[in-house]
Amino acid sequence: MALFEVTGGQSLKGEIVAQGAKNEALQIICAVLLTAEKVTISNIPQIADVLQLIELLERLGVEVEHPAEGTWTFRAATIDLEYMKTADFRRRAARLRGSVMIMGPLLARFGVGHLPKPGGDKIGRRRLDTHFIGFQKLGATFDFDSGEDFFTVEGRNLKGTYMLLDEASVTGTANIVMAAVMARGITTIYNAACEPYLQQLCKMLNRMGARISGIASNLLTIEGVGELGGTEHRCLPDMIEVGSFIGMAAMTQSEITIKTCAYEELGIIPAQFARMGIRFEQRGDDIFVPRQDHYCIENFIDGSIMTIADAPWPGLTPDLLSVFLVVATQARGEVLIHQKMFESRLFFVDKLIDMGAKIILCDPHRATVIGHDHNFRLRATQMTSPDIRAGVALLIAAMSAEGTSVIQNVEQIDRGYQNIDGRLNAIGARIVRKD
Repeated sequence: MALFEVTGGQSLKGEIVAQGAKNEALQIICAVLLTAEKVTISNIPQIADVLQLIELLERLGVEVEHPAEGTWTFRAATIDLEYMKTADFRRRAARLRGSVMIMGPLLARFGVGHLPKPGGDKIGRRRLDTHFIGFQKLGATFDFDSGEDFFTVEGRNLKGTYMLLDEASVTGTANIVMAAVMARGITTIYNAACEPYLQQLCKMLNRMGARISGIASNLLTIEGVGELGGTEHRCLPDMIEVGSFIGMAAMTQSEITIKTCAYEELGIIPAQFARMGIRFEQRGDDIFVPRQDHYCIENFIDGSIMTIADAPWPGLTPDLLSVFLVVATQARGEVLIHQKMFESRLFFVDKLIDMGAKIILCDPHRATVIGHDHNFRLRATQMTSPDIRAGVALLIAAMSAEGTSVIQNVEQIDRGYQNIDGRLNAIGARIVRKD
């Protein structure tokens, strides 16, 4: 198990490039199972979750090549469906949350899919009902072996239908879309997720021969086709990483330029950082964050405390709330962070409180932060990364703290951020990775 030794108080300066989007890559890679033809995907982040998914597809029989940095080619001409019944498949698929999205493509193309209960971050309940209810509406049968924690779906003659999703689940929408693209007739999905990554998936499927309309809205219409072909696709930059770097620059009083951000795809993220008092400039497709000695959180018009809450797109992604929370600890003013979707995601704040942050954890979903305005530096401490996003928030806290902090279980951070220590050290951070 690896750890980081982080010497705080270092001011960063320079350029850093945002990696490819993790959440998009997981969807796009699963979609290669829909065709026997070659699919080439570029700007794939080389992070643990993505590499494990690629390895899982190889075990299923997908031919995989890695011709260049960040680029992979896939050819799913022959799939070993029996492998899904093996102990090795169960072990590999169970450790990866994104593995659930192989179900839709396998159901569409082969009429069957098996999956153990998938893993991922321990951030509260992450139910899969939306996925399987959608499959059932398309005509599939569903079985869950509670003793083995194993899911099975079957349906060799899927038929298009109308469905209203019970929640705008991103992975649920992606899975149902991939199952529906080769179903007979027309499928209409209302309350669909419409995040940029879901839009990217739909655009890629259309290039492969699918007929999806309503992209970027919460109402998708899919006209089923007989088969799909190969294509090429490039993943967007990771909006979560872009937001993490904006917050990091403010928290550490640094001056950095974040390259190739796909600014127009960031939605409300820049505006929310602006409401935190953080200054930045859009320079083409880059974001320049100047050094700031202070940043002041706005109040609402009536003078009440600012509330930052997650919401389905185009609302604020829940993956950035941990970053907003830690950045608020050195702001001037107060903010209420309201994490609506996951009841365990704010439990890392006890570590920030140990470092001297002024935070009141109201309940599992809400925390009030009173900022120090850089008049008091957080204290270095020893901590453990509980999940990907909290891990990066703790890394930001450690980089701003006085002294040397130790962050254990950094494999959690590695699941979502490629070579984060190397890239940050290149612009002035002092992070030492040790086993």
